[in-house]
Amino acid sequence: MNGLDARMRAAQDAGDGPALIALYHEAALTAASDVARGFYLTHAFVHALEAGDARAVDLRAELHAMGRI
Repeated sequence: MNGLDARMRAAQDAGDGPALIALYHEAALTAASDVARGFYLTHAFVHALEAGDARAVDLRAELHAMGRI
């Protein structure tokens, strides 16, 4: 498990929604493929929506630009 995975698991275990948004977005930025990038962005977007976080707007725009929404 790499450091990002460990931080994601810790944030998930702690129920830290804001951290999960940031971590999934970080994972998207470093993803090896568009499929993986879309997966991570989708998770970041869902967590942002659940939290009512303003980052949802930008995440949606990124997904839209990828043709995912």
